[in-house]
Amino acid sequence: MSELKTAQRELIRLDNVGVSYPQRQGLFRSSEYWALQDISFNLVQGETIGVIGRNGVGKTTLLRLMANIISPDRGKITSEPGIRTVLLSLQAGFISSLTGRQNAVISGITLGLSRQQIESCMEKVVEFAEIGDFIDQPVATYSAGMRARLGFSVAMQVDPDVLLIDEAISVGDEVFRKKSAQVIRNRVKANETTVLVTHNAQLAGALCSRLIWIEEGRISMLGDAKTVIAAYLGAQA
Repeated sequence: MSELKTAQRELIRLDNVGVSYPQRQGLFRSSEYWALQDISFNLVQGETIGVIGRNGVGKTTLLRLMANIISPDRGKITSEPGIRTVLLSLQAGFISSLTGRQNAVISGITLGLSRQQIESCMEKVVEFAEIGDFIDQPVATYSAGMRARLGFSVAMQVDPDVLLIDEAISVGDEVFRKKSAQVIRNRVKANETTVLVTHNAQLAGALCSRLIWIEEGRISMLGDAKTVIAAYLGAQA
């Protein structure tokens, strides 16, 4: 009974959440553009939720909300006090002029580790990221895949309560994609919580217990992965 209660512990809840941005119309006029509207769902401990949809429909904005990087203009977000939420995104920038090692240290500290903690696990970071001697080269010399692998590897050392992933595991070669997907599977088995934004419906179906399909800033469908994927792919045909 105690295991069931733990599995159903609610970590984050969104109620009728909306996010707007100013949009200029002409030289003197502006209007509001609602990137998200009336978003409602909850995230419970131990589940992996996938977020799918076309480019520009609000998926990344949703993750930024859940990571407390931005605040809603409407509605309410409630998080369990004290939970550590980490956003892993291809858009989460490293400092290009600094080396991979220097960026890994800064990123680790930003995510809540001490300098000693991130430096002590640097060997694991380099090994998982598969960048070898490039760890001491400026990040400006990295490909997008190398940046993503380094960011993913650092985030894995933090072991957050909620890991928010924005497309990062879809970048890189097939070997790394399989390895990063296995990390998510391990989180599922360990009753850890993940939200995954991806364009890869097959990956989402394999990793996620529930899917959220977003269309034009609204939830078009929320439910079990198989049902949502079938509807989403049918709409694209």
